[in-house]
Amino acid sequence: MIEVQNLTKRFGSTVAVDDLSFEVQPGRVTGFLGPNGSGKSTTMRCMVGLDRFENGAASFGGRQYRDFPAPLTEVGILLDAGYVHPARSGRNHLRWLAASNGLPKRRVDEVLELVGMTEVANRKLRGYSLGMKQRLGLAATLLGDPGTIILDEPANGLDPEGIRWIRDFLRHYADQGRSVFVSSHLLSEMSLLAQDLIVIGKGRLIQQSSVEDFVGEHATSWVRVRSPQLPELLQVLGSEGATVKIIGDASAPEGAEVQGLAIEQVGELAASTGATLYELSAQTESLEDAFLTATASTQEYRSGGAS
Repeated sequence: MIEVQNLTKRFGSTVAVDDLSFEVQPGRVTGFLGPNGSGKSTTMRCMVGLDRFENGAASFGGRQYRDFPAPLTEVGILLDAGYVHPARSGRNHLRWLAASNGLPKRRVDEVLELVGMTEVANRKLRGYSLGMKQRLGLAATLLGDPGTIILDEPANGLDPEGIRWIRDFLRHYADQGRSVFVSSHLLSEMSLLAQDLIVIGKGRLIQQSSVEDFVGEHATSWVRVRSPQLPELLQVLGSEGATVKIIGDASAPEGAEVQGLAIEQVGELAASTGATLYELSAQTESLEDAFLTATASTQEYRSGGAS
């Protein structure tokens, strides 16, 4: 388990991380979300000792990262896939990391095959695409078969097949009882990948919860209804306190969006009035919508409306 307690990091007079506390549970994929400038990358760097922080602590299974004699066997980290020596080959890059942690050479070939990089392993890194560097970076995090992995934007530069592959891989990795902590701006992908969320803004914790609870709290939900007896049904729904929005032309509506009543209530009221239903479906906004609502007051950069 990862524990971050009261972490505070300043750059001069700017507070980048502000008394931040959270936990990452084993056996789960935890997404780390926040607007640009919210302190996500700084937090991750502080957790593994790449940035010094003024107050607080970060631990992995009760131990600090600096206390691990062979860190790659405990915590795998991918914060910047481009931070590699351009004159080395992919294989030699991993061999150097393996040697520094006392890992056998055969492990290099194992992780190269695991991430699909065997055929290009002897190429110089200066010729790697961003997606190739991302795969190599993931291979580096897996060298020591760690119980915890920390990834910052791991899908950056990957094609659709690569994104799907890393999603499936990380869920499988977590299913083995390991902790997976992932930062990403790809909220549609995060909704498919993560089970838990830690959301921050301006260096402060906004919420830690399951994805389902976060969306349920911050996103708008409604019930979509289509029926040949729609006007009569909407009159009954309105009398029960529902708010109704017509879909299509009001004189010949295609259906309606109903808020204020659960889907079960709408179905029961339809049955009581004898209305035939062509559609009765629960709808909700996306994780992206929920995120924008939850972080609206902490957005550092705001775009103007289209003109």
